[in-house]
Amino acid sequence: MFMLNLIAASAYFLLIHFGVSGTRLRDTLVARLGEGLYRGAFSFASLIGLVWIIYTYRHAPRVHLWDQPLNLRPIAFLLVFVAFLFVVIGLATPSPTQVGMESKLSEGTDIARGMVRITRHPFLWGVALWALVHLTVNGDLASLIVFGSLLFLAIGGTVTIDAKRRRQFGSGWHSSLKLRPVSHLPRS
Repeated sequence: MFMLNLIAASAYFLLIHFGVSGTRLRDTLVARLGEGLYRGAFSFASLIGLVWIIYTYRHAPRVHLWDQPLNLRPIAFLLVFVAFLFVVIGLATPSPTQVGMESKLSEGTDIARGMVRITRHPFLWGVALWALVHLTVNGDLASLIVFGSLLFLAIGGTVTIDAKRRRQFGSGWHSSLKLRPVSHLPRS
């Protein structure tokens, strides 16, 4: 019963993010509710989804699928630390992809700096790496469902956020970021 509930919780979380956030439905809801009310409702719906996922994951039976790859634990700790750094940098660094930072693009300021200039989505890349590591080292069905969903959401989220910004800013989305082509990055 908890496994089906876990699948439903993960599907709900994916649905609200891919079916609402970053879509034209979001644009319609914002036009009707206003930005503040929409953000509050979406945050509440996301919190419900997270609590639901955590609760059902903790109670889901552990159905073993694969063994942990040999000697992966030290590497896993290192990768989780790197993922943590990405998340912190993503939360602490102003980015045109963050909620509420759209006005910085309109002002014409050069907001994309540091890691944001390279990835645009350091928070989501951190979540993706964290989920991938947990998916790999756990090796059970419940972990596959939860961490696989979060990995899919983090990677897919980068695409939907960019699509939303392209709808808002048109062809100026990439040029306003002043992104440097990869060929111009410093070589080490």
